[in-house]
Amino acid sequence: MMFDVYGPLVLSLLLAVVGPLIARRVAPALAARVLASAAVVTAAATAWSLVLLTTALLGHAPPVIREAREQGHPMPDPVPAAIGLGAAVALLAVAVRVHRAVRAERSTRRALRRLCAGQPAGTELIVAASEVPRAFAIPGRPGRILVTSAMLSALAPAERRVLLAHERAHLAHRHGALVTAVTLAAAANPLLTPVCRAVAFLVERWADEQAAAAVGDRRATARALARAALTAGRARAGCALGFTDHAVTRRIAALQTSPPPHLWSAAAAVLTLGALPALLAADATGDLMALLSGVLT
Repeated sequence: MMFDVYGPLVLSLLLAVVGPLIARRVAPALAARVLASAAVVTAAATAWSLVLLTTALLGHAPPVIREAREQGHPMPDPVPAAIGLGAAVALLAVAVRVHRAVRAERSTRRALRRLCAGQPAGTELIVAASEVPRAFAIPGRPGRILVTSAMLSALAPAERRVLLAHERAHLAHRHGALVTAVTLAAAANPLLTPVCRAVAFLVERWADEQAAAAVGDRRATARALARAALTAGRARAGCALGFTDHAVTRRIAALQTSPPPHLWSAAAAVLTLGALPALLAADATGDLMALLSGVLT
């Protein structure tokens, strides 16, 4: 336990370094899936490691352990009490962060449901009269696409097709659930924040590639992205197609080249990296249970 319990924390740092590299070199659909999976497993393993470290505080508390020591049974602390106290504080912080993230997610979903209120059941596209150019996918059953009139008027017909194809890709591949999962993972383990940002970028790249395939023109998709970026820049508002200043240039450049490869070996390496924290946490749990069993029996 002395070493295994710290493994998930160390591997979180490694995943945070590897994640952005994978995002730039592997096909976005594959990279988003493997990074999100690795982040969720790593976050869960890290939280459990904090639970195990917190058990260092139990060495002085439960009566059965105290009685075992009084009867002469050796009861070594798995980790120093100071580390256990720090882990308990960190575990409390994790609980608060995850609670806030869940509340924010629920609030967002309620706001999105209100936008769809009163619409016919089979309506996919909702056009809102607004001078703010925006468009986004609203997950649910059925999924909806909300586009403002300002955005539609700013785009040419071909660019509107790109816009709708992009948002449909978000709905079809459940990108909202993927981003929510990795957001909660980063809330549980802040070391995974770079992975969360990478997945958020990847799902936009994924939708870009799907839109390009749907319209059959990568350059037209790039032009639609550029037009949306310029429109949003003038309006000083959040942009359609997931535009942000730091990401749009990379996305447009990617659409000017061939689709990125499916590097299965890199994906397998990331999945292995994500599985290791769980294995180490399980081994640390076994060591702790063996220690308690040996002392208390």
